[in-house]
Amino acid sequence: MSNSSSLTHFLLLAVTDRRELQLLHFWLFLAISLAALLANGLILSAVAWDHHLHTPRYFFLLNLSLTDLGCICTTVPKAMHNSLWDTTTISYMGCVFFLGAEYFLLTIMCYDRYVAICKPLHYGTLLGSRACAHMAAAAWATGFLNALLHTANTFSLPLCQGNALGQFFCEIPTILKLSCSQSYVRELGLIGVSDCLGFGCFVFIAFSYVQIFRAVLRIPSQQGRHKAFSTCLPHLTVVSLFVSTATFAYLKPPTMSSPSLDLALSVLYSVVPPALNPLIYSLRNQELKDAIRKMMTG
Repeated sequence: MSNSSSLTHFLLLAVTDRRELQLLHFWLFLAISLAALLANGLILSAVAWDHHLHTPRYFFLLNLSLTDLGCICTTVPKAMHNSLWDTTTISYMGCVFFLGAEYFLLTIMCYDRYVAICKPLHYGTLLGSRACAHMAAAAWATGFLNALLHTANTFSLPLCQGNALGQFFCEIPTILKLSCSQSYVRELGLIGVSDCLGFGCFVFIAFSYVQIFRAVLRIPSQQGRHKAFSTCLPHLTVVSLFVSTATFAYLKPPTMSSPSLDLALSVLYSVVPPALNPLIYSLRNQELKDAIRKMMTG
């Protein structure tokens, strides 16, 4: 196709052409988004309301809930709108990349667990209120800057392969496939920098958990080991789900690529974690469950 850089919108993937399945897709995404909004909203309210939860661990959880809300609100509503009204368009300004901040916050939350288990006597010093605020601000700023650079650079590329993304939300790799082959070298450089940063976070998380497991195994009592490990299990579950699905989606062999598989993987790493995070963190957390119960009963 001829150069199409003058276009003002992308075409998202139509999940199905059958009206019944489109409505089913709408109601499914509506249920997921409402559950995510309710659950994350309860966590935000409980952490802000109960002074017993004014600790570094729950401060970072509050920030993660805010990020989860942002992830849901930037992907799901447009997909619901398109399914309900049988459309596929999204404006350039409607494409927002938001997932970076969540990964950086998960890295900081890993550091919180590392200090709590491996250096408990220094917990108050290393994770004071000012240090926590600085780390959270750094995670948000890094995620915002990363998204801003990718957004500005990606949408400045001329499109030579039309404007059909073949995905239910805007993804950098799918946009690059539409750009002219001579024009995306700069964006590939930014992706390389982001990948190095993400890999550095992954190495830090892996190294921290090696130290955590070693410290837990040195605890003499079985009850103490179980209690220490249970505080890390929700975070480890969330990180594993997010990293495994995102890594497979971006690094899978081209021969395995198909519209249905790409759609399923995108939902797994962009929609499912924000919706499940509140459940994972509250399921085994008695303090959080008690705070929510007290808040709801007045």
